[in-house]
Amino acid sequence: MTETIVSVRNLTRTFVQGGAGGKQLLKAVEDVSFDIRRGETLGLVGESGSGKSTIGKVLVGALPPSEGTVDLFGTRITPQSRDRAWKPLRHRVQFVFQDPHAALNPRMRVGQSIAEPLEVKGGMSRADRHARVEELMELVGLPPNFLDRFPHEFSGGQRQRIVIARALALNPDFVICDEAVASLDVSMQAQIINLLKDLQDRMGLSYLFIAHDLAVVRAASHRIAVLYAGQVVELAQRSDLYQRPLHPYTRALLDAVPRARKRQRPPVLGGEVPSLLNKPRGCNFSTRCPLATEHCRQVEPALREVEGRQVACHLV
Repeated sequence: MTETIVSVRNLTRTFVQGGAGGKQLLKAVEDVSFDIRRGETLGLVGESGSGKSTIGKVLVGALPPSEGTVDLFGTRITPQSRDRAWKPLRHRVQFVFQDPHAALNPRMRVGQSIAEPLEVKGGMSRADRHARVEELMELVGLPPNFLDRFPHEFSGGQRQRIVIARALALNPDFVICDEAVASLDVSMQAQIINLLKDLQDRMGLSYLFIAHDLAVVRAASHRIAVLYAGQVVELAQRSDLYQRPLHPYTRALLDAVPRARKRQRPPVLGGEVPSLLNKPRGCNFSTRCPLATEHCRQVEPALREVEGRQVACHLV
């Protein structure tokens, strides 16, 4: 895992919100930086509204960055160059959505859905496309004779396998999984995560694994970035993050994870994520952090290197 295939630097994505009081700028993602290497899974975790999905949409080309740069496979994507630069890269970056039922056309047989990217790209005969679709079905652990069935005839886990097969049709290098197992039960989550790992080993895939469930992220990822109010507050190797979290928000998230035979309930994190239209002056987490000082409330902490990881906290 030495070759960096995704490099994000100072990524900011701003939306314009209109209302009776006039237009306001909402920074859904602010000054986010990270790298993803070939064959690596970077987990992206945070509460709802923290900006996780927005980052995924920027990386897949669905949204342009407002500021900052995204380098994919050595090609720089900027707000000005997005359309021109993206065209030759689209087949190398794919997306797996949260709801496999909504991601599949209910009127199309699953074989047609998987073959659709191949038809759009062109350059393959009908027989070659059919052979490729059968190969993909086997790759994700489904019998090829299921190709003529419709999505409603499959379970949720089987539908997610079909969505993964479609994402792999064009032999991508980088796959963004946005809450890809959130709609499944625990046993099925484990099966899909194991499938993703197996495909990673066989195909050299890199993943951005977006989730709110820390247990799921731990099972799927090599490194983990913790997002709060649109900013990365901690980025570390999986084992380091779970054994010794440094940022107070990361510690609060881990304390909230249910554990077997836990003797007492951990303290509930008070307050709410600040409005992205009206962020606090200093640290975004200062309004909820039990350790916050006046310095935390006045000065925004920078993301810096601490003990082999990156942390944005004055107290570390």
